[in-house]
Amino acid sequence: MDSRLFSEHVPLKNVEIDDVFWNTRQELVRTQVIPYQYEALHDRIDGAEKSYSVSNFIKASEIVKKISAGCDVPVYPADRWHYSEKDSDEQAFLGWVFQDSDVYKWIEAVGYSLTGHPDKDLQQKAEAVIQLVCDSQLENGYLDTLYVINDRSKIFSNLKDYHELYCFGHLTEAAISFYNATGKRELLDAACRFADLICDTFGEDKIRGYPGHEIAEMALVKLYDITLKNQYLDTARFFINERGKKPYYYDKVLGKTTVEDNYHYNQAHCEPRYQHEAVGHAVRGVYLYSGMADIAKRYKDDELYFACRKLIDNIINQKMYINGGIGSTVHGEAFSYNYDLPNDLAYSETCASVGLIFFARRMLEISPDPDVADTVERALYNTVLSGMSEDGKSFFYVNPLEVLPEASHNDERKKHVKPIRQKWFGCACCPPNIARLISSIGEYCYTQNDTAIFIHQFIGGRMSSDKGQLTINSDYLSSGRISVLVSPKKDFTLAVRIPAWCDEYTFSHKCEINNGYAYFKIDAETLIDIQFKLKIRMIKCSNRVRANIGKIAVTRGPLVYCLEEADNGNNLQMLSIDRHTDFSFDGQYILADGFREKDCATLYESWREAEKERVKLKFIPYYRWANRGENEMSVYIRIE
Repeated sequence: MDSRLFSEHVPLKNVEIDDVFWNTRQELVRTQVIPYQYEALHDRIDGAEKSYSVSNFIKASEIVKKISAGCDVPVYPADRWHYSEKDSDEQAFLGWVFQDSDVYKWIEAVGYSLTGHPDKDLQQKAEAVIQLVCDSQLENGYLDTLYVINDRSKIFSNLKDYHELYCFGHLTEAAISFYNATGKRELLDAACRFADLICDTFGEDKIRGYPGHEIAEMALVKLYDITLKNQYLDTARFFINERGKKPYYYDKVLGKTTVEDNYHYNQAHCEPRYQHEAVGHAVRGVYLYSGMADIAKRYKDDELYFACRKLIDNIINQKMYINGGIGSTVHGEAFSYNYDLPNDLAYSETCASVGLIFFARRMLEISPDPDVADTVERALYNTVLSGMSEDGKSFFYVNPLEVLPEASHNDERKKHVKPIRQKWFGCACCPPNIARLISSIGEYCYTQNDTAIFIHQFIGGRMSSDKGQLTINSDYLSSGRISVLVSPKKDFTLAVRIPAWCDEYTFSHKCEINNGYAYFKIDAETLIDIQFKLKIRMIKCSNRVRANIGKIAVTRGPLVYCLEEADNGNNLQMLSIDRHTDFSFDGQYILADGFREKDCATLYESWREAEKERVKLKFIPYYRWANRGENEMSVYIRIE
């Protein structure tokens, strides 16, 4: 690890997005998604699953008042992942054990949105929710509505399954976001009180436990960065170093055996510094790896960084879909074995791609790497955007690469694959994750250190720092043209990523190409014109990916394209693309020459050449699929 390459992302307050493509998405999140999610958290969306999130905080705040007044409070079961109206008292906690986190992610998205777009009404709504959260905190700093409502005696008794430390992580990230946007400390102070309790409870000479669902690790690092309290950083490192040590903490506390419990699921099968393959629940994995990268950098821990490097290489080169999706199996929402990337069974949770972007940004802050920055781009423009409808009012949890609606409705193996987006989810981690990422997209465009500014993503707007200002005009998706006006306050180096999809590019000024970045010496105001030549490409998988032998996917720039039944008729499996096609692009869609096999209902017969007719194939950007009702979709197509 070379500390001379370290950099930091540019704070959101120093980045202004002004980009035709991203302005639309951010405005959609600000004006539609955040208000819609506010209503969903209050259980006011007709036809949507109830959240119970806000109602749980109302109940918890009443419990705290009763405790403070010395009143007796009831005790309810706190022994399972989900609590329904049918099997729970009406005054007890309802929903999933991690339900609090949905409120926190909404607050976090609000904070990011307010940074760029002050909104008095939205801020007041958020402050009312924040007050409710703060009113739900116990005197000792503990804050989790499941245990506050149901049974205070069970606090921290099952770290493996019941998500207290996970919810703390999202509380902390929300508190920091809102504080940075508004200067209001109420939620930040609540997060610090909870963090202090956690630091007093866990450690070398205390409880030697660690989170079942990771995120507390990177949240504690963020809290250290804003408070400079070493105990937060030390506890984050403790959680990472203690994880996976034998005998397993969970076994000792819960009295279970490792035969019964698969610790690969939550990346606790061995110590993180010795993990070199991404395994288990994909979201948990990338959240852990994000914390590992944070700790590796801050403690200059080469061994931990080596593990991070092996993990991200494994994900990118053996376990990631072409659209940036990860976690290919529904069983455990998990990474599968290398090159196991089925299209029609893909899980590819939206949250997992969001978490992959978190991990990738932290790796870029350790060392600039075009493959890692390309991964951010791939996941962002495809899977993350696919997770939300064009009107911002329905969402995908799962992002498959092939969909047959009949199979989704009738095949138990594919029940997780939905042919249309859902209004909301009882387990609603994905919609607020999309909102908080898109609202904070400016934090993923640039990093900087004492001598350089790195441009990792080509999103139009302005960035300011102690070195000067960058003004970027970007027509990246349409023409591949970008201009960067550099107005320096002092001399520095500007580093610009060269996208992996581009093999023809020009820069208007002299530069040095090194490891996928173009480096420019800046000593005066400079306008750099960049042209990345956009080509329509046919991309094949490794032949170890069994699902895609003899098939290709169509891409243009960072966008993956797909076929939909609405444009190409049903039975998409009967289509193939002509390898000699001359592609055409009309500004939105890609057209290509192809073939359609004639239908054959005979189940078995002697082989003969299939009868085919010439057809025109129409491809749409993957992120736009399922916005025209329920129909078939496929990313990959046979080539001949």
